[in-house]
Amino acid sequence: MRSAQTWIALGILAPLGMLLVSAIMLLDLRRDAWSKAEQTSRNLLQVLDRDIARNIEIIDLSLQGVIDNLKAPDVMAATPELRQRILFDRAATARDMGVMLVLDENGHSIIDAGALPARKVNNSERAYFKVHRQQPGLGLHISEPLVSHLMGTLVLVLSRRIDKPDGSFGGVVFGTLKLTYFSRLFEDIGIGRQGAINLYLRDGRRIMRYPASDGTIGASFAHAPNFKRFLAEGRGSFVGRTASDGIERHYTFMGVGEFPLLLTVALSIDEVEAEWREKALVISLIVLVLCGLTIGLSLLFGRELRRRTAAQAELALLSQTDALTGLSNRRRFEEVFVRAWEDAARTGKPLSLLVVDTDHFKRYNDRYGHAVGDEVLAGLAEHLAASMPRSKDLVFRVGGEEFILLLPNTNAAGALRVAGRVHIEVAKLAIGAAGIGAGSVTVSIGGATAMPDAPQASTDLYRRADAALYEAKARGRNQTCCVAEDAPDPHPQAAYRLVGVS
Repeated sequence: MRSAQTWIALGILAPLGMLLVSAIMLLDLRRDAWSKAEQTSRNLLQVLDRDIARNIEIIDLSLQGVIDNLKAPDVMAATPELRQRILFDRAATARDMGVMLVLDENGHSIIDAGALPARKVNNSERAYFKVHRQQPGLGLHISEPLVSHLMGTLVLVLSRRIDKPDGSFGGVVFGTLKLTYFSRLFEDIGIGRQGAINLYLRDGRRIMRYPASDGTIGASFAHAPNFKRFLAEGRGSFVGRTASDGIERHYTFMGVGEFPLLLTVALSIDEVEAEWREKALVISLIVLVLCGLTIGLSLLFGRELRRRTAAQAELALLSQTDALTGLSNRRRFEEVFVRAWEDAARTGKPLSLLVVDTDHFKRYNDRYGHAVGDEVLAGLAEHLAASMPRSKDLVFRVGGEEFILLLPNTNAAGALRVAGRVHIEVAKLAIGAAGIGAGSVTVSIGGATAMPDAPQASTDLYRRADAALYEAKARGRNQTCCVAEDAPDPHPQAAYRLVGVS
């Protein structure tokens, strides 16, 4: 026996060792997948950062060139065609450039890189115009996404202040960058079906999201937990859940050059681990099959023993369960009742018992057959259970059409309230197939309450409740009679009477 136990132990420990080694290997593969994802995210951020920063810088250089050229004394005196060529370089005609305009101090367009004469527009109500008017020396200003007055499309406005020779406000020069630039740039990046690329202003307003999300361009995310972390840390990575769709993602983020922009790349956790999961599944299946075969042979005897134990437990349960209603049976009631009585004696709290009997049950069997009679009993079991106010209150079927409700820590008044609920619930019982409508089935209930300090045996409680049940039937059925707590015997003068719901 000692040798056999040793081999069984080895047969279990060896596969467990294989599982441990496999788990370590899979964890290493998972770390590799995460390292690859983090490196990919950083590389994507750097590529996007350089492209965006370079284009913004080119536009900014063009704006600065306009400002510098406007200071030349002969520029404003030149013809409109020559002035346009002097002020605006070829950047103004780039694919994703919208318009480039010079506005005077009142916001009126006076020089237009794309039209002669300048297209008439007044942008004095725009936030960027007001900011430049109020803040000398602001430098380059990047606006939130706006709808262009001239093109009717979403653009990002890059603007600089123009100062008069005396330093006072002389207007604004601005260029617009179409948001299609960002969407074309982002859509060439492979980030998976659930990945996302976002570009924000540092005040929390979203400039672009890929894949596109309707209604979120220009929306503020300043109070979102993820954005607060972007802003606080400046650059880095973390795993967080996106509030809008609940998807858990790996975020990598950084600022764009020296501009007030934040760029994020978010990869879905599920997609980051997808390849690793495929490998892990194959390896795990192979190892588990081998280990399963080994352990299965080693645990053959143990399995047979568990089967025997389970069968015994099932038989024990069946011996305490009523097959028709699924309620506990009389045998179970007797066991539980003894414990409930001991608990009541120990705690000093009352114990109540309700004996419920179906009125004229024999008529249902005689008129509709035993199958319908069984349906009535099963329905009664459900409604009796539904009428119990607490989980510790129990229902038993102790024979034929008789049920018992055991109510720990319940006095006579509480038992009467439960009996009232029983009448209400039973009144809802209907067997449609047999034409038995709600209210047709009624019950009579006898109740009794035992006080632990009273000189009475546990068997007296059931006897008193059963006698009260017969009193209820004698008074016409569909009602409850409960023996008073201080009554030695159940007789009409010592019983409360509650008429059932008809």
